Amino acid sequence: MFGMPPPLPNQSMTSVSPAVGQIGAPVAGASKIDPNQIPRPIPGSSVILHETRQGNQANPPPPATSDYIVRDTGNCSPRYMRCTINQIPCTDDLLTTSGMQLALMVQPLAIPHPSEETVQVVDFGESGPVRCSRCKGYINPFMKFIDQGRRFICNFCGFTDETPREYHCNLGPDGRRRDADERPELCRGTVEFVASREYMVRDPMPAVYFFLIDVSMNAIQIGATAAACGAINQVIADLPEGPRTMVGIATFDSTIHFYNLKRALQQPLMLVVPDVQDVYTPLQTDVVVQLSECRQHLELLLESIPTMFLENRTAESAFGAATKAAFMAMKGTGGRLLVFQSVLPSIGIGALSAREAEGRTHLSAGEKEAHKLLQSADETLKAMAIEFAEYQVCVDVFITTQTYVDIASIAVIPRTTGGQVYYYYPFSAVSDPAKLYNDLRWNVTRPQGFEAVMRVRCSQGIQVLEYDGNFCKRMPTDVDLPGIDCDKTIMVTLKHDDKLKDGSECAFQCALLYTTVNGQRRIRVTTLSLPCTSILSNLFRSADLDTQFACFLKQAASEIPSRPLLLVKDRMTNLCINILLSYRKFCATVTSSGQLILPEALKLLPLYTLALIKSKGLRTDGRIDERSFWINYLSSISTPLAIPFVHPRMVAIHDLNSKEGDQSLIPPVISLSTEHVNDGGIYLLENGEDCLIYIGNSVDSDILRQLFCISSVDEIPAQFVLQQYDNPLSKKLNDLVNEIRRQRCSYLRLKLCKKGDPSGMLFFSYMIEDKSSSGLSYVEFLVHVHRQIQLKMSS
Repeated sequence: MFGMPPPLPNQSMTSVSPAVGQIGAPVAGASKIDPNQIPRPIPGSSVILHETRQGNQANPPPPATSDYIVRDTGNCSPRYMRCTINQIPCTDDLLTTSGMQLALMVQPLAIPHPSEETVQVVDFGESGPVRCSRCKGYINPFMKFIDQGRRFICNFCGFTDETPREYHCNLGPDGRRRDADERPELCRGTVEFVASREYMVRDPMPAVYFFLIDVSMNAIQIGATAAACGAINQVIADLPEGPRTMVGIATFDSTIHFYNLKRALQQPLMLVVPDVQDVYTPLQTDVVVQLSECRQHLELLLESIPTMFLENRTAESAFGAATKAAFMAMKGTGGRLLVFQSVLPSIGIGALSAREAEGRTHLSAGEKEAHKLLQSADETLKAMAIEFAEYQVCVDVFITTQTYVDIASIAVIPRTTGGQVYYYYPFSAVSDPAKLYNDLRWNVTRPQGFEAVMRVRCSQGIQVLEYDGNFCKRMPTDVDLPGIDCDKTIMVTLKHDDKLKDGSECAFQCALLYTTVNGQRRIRVTTLSLPCTSILSNLFRSADLDTQFACFLKQAASEIPSRPLLLVKDRMTNLCINILLSYRKFCATVTSSGQLILPEALKLLPLYTLALIKSKGLRTDGRIDERSFWINYLSSISTPLAIPFVHPRMVAIHDLNSKEGDQSLIPPVISLSTEHVNDGGIYLLENGEDCLIYIGNSVDSDILRQLFCISSVDEIPAQFVLQQYDNPLSKKLNDLVNEIRRQRCSYLRLKLCKKGDPSGMLFFSYMIEDKSSSGLSYVEFLVHVHRQIQLKMSS
């Protein structure tokens, strides 16, 4: 994990010197900045113990990328909710002056560390949880009881309510209720309330999983259909046990094929829906059935689908129609629809055209309007997605392909329904089935909820400006989530609507009403209370780099489809420059103008901004689908994964054996520059999604044999599956990859890379600190940022 160590009290700024040339004067080479002095991530070596409040004050959280264990002492764990600044500016003017964003990153079902206590469940019975009668805020540790405990003051709207008689308790000499420490809702930042009847529109829905598989000619030929059927067959055993679990299955090419899984039949019966313009679901009742009733039928069917369609010569794909038909089968209950798609949807509802090729043939127009290819081509799919969300159907799409499929259009469905897109390109029948199985397994087994609604409330003076993530919004104050899981994060941008009082606290509360996989209706309430300040330097001191940068990323991702790339790059660079300019101008006035002064908490902001500017999503040379996937991946990415996604982690693996005494599974992190990559070494680079292993041209053949069972670089296979051989070095590499997979909650896609090959070029494109066609070197970028600050200071 790359956690920055917390700044020491006497160290609040970093200066990068010697002087970078005077204002307007040409800089005599970038060597004026010493490359060894510039800020880089320092991995935290030990586990941080974090108490969320001490002495009745909020404790700033450890970096999101560090290894920490939380004790919830009133504020929620930073895993569930983090703010971009850990002190809230009293006025909008102060926030504007700082150049920073004020936003929350909310991940309501995040997984706690194994050493942390689980979220406690509180049941108030039929009366339901105690709430403010005016703003409906939930009871929490910051509501103040008065009048011997007979009344309480809401920490959001300030209204005074009567305490329900059955909830009354006397106050101690400190003004707190005597039972406060025994009641989780009065002493913990996160609790889960059992929802009473008033929170239910209908009975909690069952756990429904519907699998929809592409069996068109291409899907069969590249092995994608077989991989999907194999993965589903293995995952059936991991679905929740019991009578509430229901399943359904359908396949599609230019028509849709449902299967009657009723136990009474000797074998599953195929029912074909030929009309892909006006679809319907045959046999409404028998298409989705209890898993316990049809397990054997289902397993047999999954084994036989790849052979049933082996000779299929239909190249067309009715993705939109098939998704709609599956939705109609699930409409009565809601549930998870898992779609396996391999080609461009070309027929029926929501059919798409090969826009990418059109963009290439009309290059001049393509350049000017290139970003339009990243917008959805079709309103039909959006309208369908809104209807799916209304009936609580959450869609995940697994794209296993070797061609363009128009992710920009397809992704509208998962984004609107709380699902996600998985992308395997170019799909390999050798190396991708293991990842497909692991991704599918995590998708259905991770902590998750169905039919959810979320709302964030804030103290007077602050209000929610907008929500950003994978959801559907039918009311301005709430977000609807047909599915929500432990990996999904929602960005909540905030704004002032009044002044806050210096020295007071400002509270934020996220309430998530959802149905558990076992069919219980729950309200997870997460509360965070932070001090307000009117001092600018306090904002810089309490800035949260990871959360600020996650905001940058999500904003860039949402702007790329609607603006030319150059404008987005400039805007991201200017966001960074304006924050540093404000600090230089108002908080560091005594220092010489020859130095670039960075606030300690944000000293890595220029490096990460440069990484963003050079990333896949902001490069013109990338494939359209790859960039669309990048944008979609970021829309729900969690704070701990945001930085590594654009600023990957690189380690050397050729000398893993020499680290005998080192207990850590992960070797020291290396800066992303070619000067640290030598020809005799092997390097692993990972960003939470992909993992590249670069093999230098002159690596010792003995090491190659131990790790990959090859004797020279020329034997590197194009499709790579990691094996464990009977030697210590191979075991260490496998342990390392498994530890990264555990940390990232992702089964990384592995690729071997070598020099002078496209794979080598891909690896070197991540060397962010070097000058390249996609941007300046890190040193040059710091010079550029400094020069812009000097120009603005003097104008």
